[in-house]
Amino acid sequence: MKLDSMYQDVILDHYKHPHGRGLRDGDAEVHHVNPTCGDEITLRVRISGDIVEDVSYEGQGCSISQASASVLNDLLVGKELADARRIQEQFLELMQSKGRIEPDDAMEEVLEDAVAFAGVSKYPARVKCALLSWMAWKDATAQALSAKEAQESA
Repeated sequence: MKLDSMYQDVILDHYKHPHGRGLRDGDAEVHHVNPTCGDEITLRVRISGDIVEDVSYEGQGCSISQASASVLNDLLVGKELADARRIQEQFLELMQSKGRIEPDDAMEEVLEDAVAFAGVSKYPARVKCALLSWMAWKDATAQALSAKEAQESA
C-alpha cells in the first residue's frame, strides 16, 4: 500500500468518525475561523492540575480541518500539559516543513495518526486547515490556565 493513500485513509476515517466532537463542559472556549476557506471550529478545553482532561469541539469545514481536530483529541486528552505542548510543537513543525520532513519512527511514535498530515504540508493553503484546531487548542489552553491562575490569586 502506498504511504500517501494510507495517510489519506487515516484522514478520511477521522473525518467520517470524529473523536471528541460535541461540546462538553470546559474551562475555556474559543472560536477560530480560517478566512481563506471558511473552515471554523469552536473548541473547549478542560484542564485538571497539569493534565489535559478533555478537548471537545464543534466545527465545519473540509476533511482536513475536521480530521485534524479528531486527531488532536486522540493525542492530547489525558496528557500532561508539557507533553501536550511538545506534541503540538512537533505537529506545527511538521506542518510548516513544506513537505521536507519525512516522518520517521520517532515522529510517528509522538504524533501517531497526525503523521498522516505530512503530505498536507506541501500545500500552504491546506496547512491552515490542518492547524485550525491546534491553534484553537493553544489559545483555549492559555485562557484556561490564565483563568485558573486568576482564581488562585484572588
